[in-house]
Amino acid sequence: MMTREQCLSVLHEHRGDDTVVVTTMGSAAPWSKLSDSSLDFPSVGSAMGHAADFAMGIALAQPDRQVWVLNGDGSMLMSLGTMVTICQTPAVNLVLFVLQNNTFEVTGNQPIPGANIISMVQMAKGAGFSQVHEFDSPDSLRTGLPAVLCQQGPIFINLPIEPGTEPAPKLPCSLSVPAAHLRTALQP
Repeated sequence: MMTREQCLSVLHEHRGDDTVVVTTMGSAAPWSKLSDSSLDFPSVGSAMGHAADFAMGIALAQPDRQVWVLNGDGSMLMSLGTMVTICQTPAVNLVLFVLQNNTFEVTGNQPIPGANIISMVQMAKGAGFSQVHEFDSPDSLRTGLPAVLCQQGPIFINLPIEPGTEPAPKLPCSLSVPAAHLRTALQP
């Protein structure tokens, strides 16, 4: 298993220059320490559970860019229907990463419903994803990710990570500033 920092570091290594990255809750602040791209969008606060929906919309509107969403397992559970919706769209440029630590980390590390029982991989397959992968170490992620990112999406990648010992750092909850920056960056 890997830490959140190891996981995000490897993802950052493989991110393309024109890749849009939507982060949420526990991944937003750590990702912002790695990247200052204008194509990053931290979906935090009142948007909890909706990063994948937002990323799907961007993927549909920007078909020439790869769009990543770095979602938590708790956030994914809040909107499971999004996985089905993604599979019913032509969002072939969308990569949905789920960082699975089995906790609601940003609210105090409470266990998610079904912690250590549910399988995000099986849920993704059941929702209709044809490209479903799981990497459980920095080395397997580093070596396997390039080939996966060349596949036609939508792509689902589960990333088991160690739970944090303290609540994850939070970013300001206003989405207006990051939304304005992303809107400008996506202009032709």
